[in-house]
Order: sequence, then structure tokens, then C-alpha cells
Amino acid sequence: MVAMSNPPKISATSSTEPRANAVKSTKAVKATKARTTKATQRSTTSATPAADPTGEGGAGRGHGRGAGRAGGRRLGLYNRQLQRNNERWPLAAGLVSWLFRRPELVLALLGKQAPIQVNGRVLNRSTQAMLEVSKRLESVTGRGDMGDGLGDPVVMRRQLQRMALIAMPIRTDVHVVGRLIPAADSPRGSSGIPVRIYRRFGTGVGAGVGLGTRPPAIVYYHGGGWVTGDLISHDASCRLLAAVSGCVVVAVDYRLAPEDPFPAAVDDALAAYAWVCGHAEELGIAEDRVGVMGDSAGGNLAAVVALLTRKGASVPTASAKASTTGSAGTAAPGIPSPFAQGLIYPGLSTRFDSESMRIFSEGFFLTLQSMKGFRRTYLPDQSDWELDAASPLLAAEVDGVAPALVVTAGFDPLRDEGQAYANKLKSAGVDVEYRCYDDQVHGFFNMGILADSLALSIEVCDTMGRLMHRADPTQTEE
Repeated sequence: MVAMSNPPKISATSSTEPRANAVKSTKAVKATKARTTKATQRSTTSATPAADPTGEGGAGRGHGRGAGRAGGRRLGLYNRQLQRNNERWPLAAGLVSWLFRRPELVLALLGKQAPIQVNGRVLNRSTQAMLEVSKRLESVTGRGDMGDGLGDPVVMRRQLQRMALIAMPIRTDVHVVGRLIPAADSPRGSSGIPVRIYRRFGTGVGAGVGLGTRPPAIVYYHGGGWVTGDLISHDASCRLLAAVSGCVVVAVDYRLAPEDPFPAAVDDALAAYAWVCGHAEELGIAEDRVGVMGDSAGGNLAAVVALLTRKGASVPTASAKASTTGSAGTAAPGIPSPFAQGLIYPGLSTRFDSESMRIFSEGFFLTLQSMKGFRRTYLPDQSDWELDAASPLLAAEVDGVAPALVVTAGFDPLRDEGQAYANKLKSAGVDVEYRCYDDQVHGFFNMGILADSLALSIEVCDTMGRLMHRADPTQTEE
């Protein structure tokens, strides 16, 4: 039993006390009901639009995923509590995320409290903390370079897979299935192209029976310098893209160098895109809304596919490698142009001569030395370096390519290439959405353990979804 320090006093002298208590109790109940009613009204007014964490409200083809009102949609995208309801955080990822949500503490412990500023841009503090921790770990473990800043590809691939396990939360509201594009539909020398298909639960349900329309599809190419990366390393990012965009995402496990140098990756990227376009009915997607997207080296491949299949191109050539700078030809006769292209900090030129390449050549994850190593491994024949299929930025003609979303990071050596390509597309009459996230570094799209990076990744996915769900201008004209 618990002893009460001030036991209540009981009075038996007043006969009116029970009646008074009853009156007070009745008033308290009425007041509680009134407060509950007001709270319910406020909840119905402000919380209902955000009930769906991915913005699925009222439908409408012009807004793609049925975003509903803009206010509710914003709440759905950026309310972290709602997002977490559909996220699974591996223990290690959760611990690292907790650490980097306290960047000032981390930086103070490492003796690096001063912010990093370059040409007016200030590096995100959580990103700065991660950079400093990475440098300390690198000094302890070593990089194991084997020339030109590049290590053993097999070891690098395993390291990237391990890093991926702690880099992102895992979206649980997505169905994932593996497929193999058969050898008959793959390029010569390939025994088939593995892919993973991601579909957010409920996307496209009822399509074909009068309850909805088939969703768009995004063919996604992972980054990794054409040497590393696979379906495992970018699984979490593809889940996020499918969950937020409302599109079916098909991730492509293209062949890597040095085992399969250029143009193997381009051939696989093009073949996988063509296979998705040709199997729209089987995949349950809109056959006229297939886009391409990728990060870093994958952004290069997405740009190449869009370039090789651009509308209005002529004089088809036999292979991707035969496409030369100054040629108006296409390596993809009969393959439709993508509905849109999403390029996340893409590598678009092998010249490495931009201003951002000079300023950020080292110290911000991606280095000039490592890029030279990737170039040497992927493009061993220097005569291939400036082909359209290797360096889209150097292509003589880009008119007719798909509308583009081009995303860069302020502290990325590839920043200026992305901006230059966006400007080149605009000059050719291509619709372009260009965004530079000034305080980010190369790779932020796959750094969900940093709260700000995750929020921007969600924004990128949402923007690509809007681009894929936009009204088709050709249909509007009719």
C-alpha cells in the first residue's frame, strides 16, 4: 500500500455537499465535451489533408497522383511523423542519424567548429560533420588505392553495399519484385539484365476496369562511376522514389567496368528502357509515360538514353558507340523518346575542365582523382571519351530530347556540368526544371541519415513524380 501524506478530510455534517459535487461534475462533463468538439473540428480542418503521407488525396490526371489541395500535399510530404509511419530504420542507420542530428556536438568533439564557406555557399552542418567523421575513419582504415584514386572494384562494390545498409531508411509501403530481362531482349554479350520493380501499395489499383489509370514508370540507373553500385546499393533510394512519386520504378542492374567497359552500360541501359516500353501491358504501366532517371553515373546513362532516342533525330547508326559528336544520328531506331528524364548530379563530360571541378577537386566525397580512375576504367579507349554516348554535354545537337529535371549540389565537382547541360537544353527549346541545392554534396540523394538530405531527396522524388504525371502537351493540342 502507498501511504498518503495528506489524506482527504471527510465531513458528515453537510447534507448539500453531494448535490454540489454533482452539479460541478455535470458542468465539467459539458466543458470537456465542448473542448472535444472544438478539437475534433480543428483536427478535421487541418489534419485530414495530411493523413496520406504520400499525398494521395483526390484524384486528377493533371496532378498525377491525386495530390489533393496543395496545403495538404505539402504536409504529407514534409511531416516527418507521417513519413516515419512508413519507414523502417535499421538499428545502425537510426544510431548514425541520431548522431548527425547533433552536428554541433560532433564538430566540437572533432575540433572543427568553423563553418565551411566557398564562394558564398555554406556547407550544411550535418554534412560537414559526416565529412569530418568520414575523414577520420579513412585515416584509420585506409583507402587501398590501386592507381588513379581507384581501389579494387570488387572491394569497392562490397563497401558500397555495406554503406547502403546505414545510409537510408527503408520505405515499407512499397512492393518489390525481381525480374530478369531475357537474353533475347538484351544486348549482344549479355546473358540477361537483372531489374527490380518497385510499386507503392495501391498505385494503379483498378486500372483497366474503370477505377483508375495505369501509372507512369521510371527506369532508374544507379550511380557508382560505372564501376560500382547495383540493385542492393540503391534499393532504399528506389523505394523512396516509388513511394513519393507514385510511379512504378524499374531499377536496372547494368553491366559494370572493368569487366564490361563502355559501351556495355549504355547498351544495357537502352535495352532495359526499350524492354519496359515494350512490356507496358505486362507491367501494368502507361505505355506512353515511361521516363528515365539516375544519379551520378546513372544520371549520365539517363541523359544518354534520352539523347539517343530524341525526337527528330535521323540517320540511325548501328550501335551506341558509333554515335559521334556532331552526328544527328540515333543509336535507337524505333525506340520512343522518354516522357521525361531526371538527372541527379549527373556526370556529363569527360573533360573535367569546369570551375566547380577545380574548386571541389577534393575534400567533398567525390574527388577529381577518383573520377579519373572511373574514366580510365569505364572508357579505356581514349578515343571514346567525347562521344555523345559518353559525354552528352559535348553533343552537337540536343533538340528534341525529353523534358528534364536536372539537380545539382553546391559543393559537388559535377555541379557546373549539370548547370551547363540544363542551359544547353533550354537553349534548344527543351523544357527544363533546374535545381541546385547549395549546401549539399555529391551523393546527398542517398544520404537519408541526414535529415536535411532526406527532405531534399523527397523533394526531388516528388518533382520527378509531378513531371511524369503532367498533362501530355501532345494530347492537349489535340
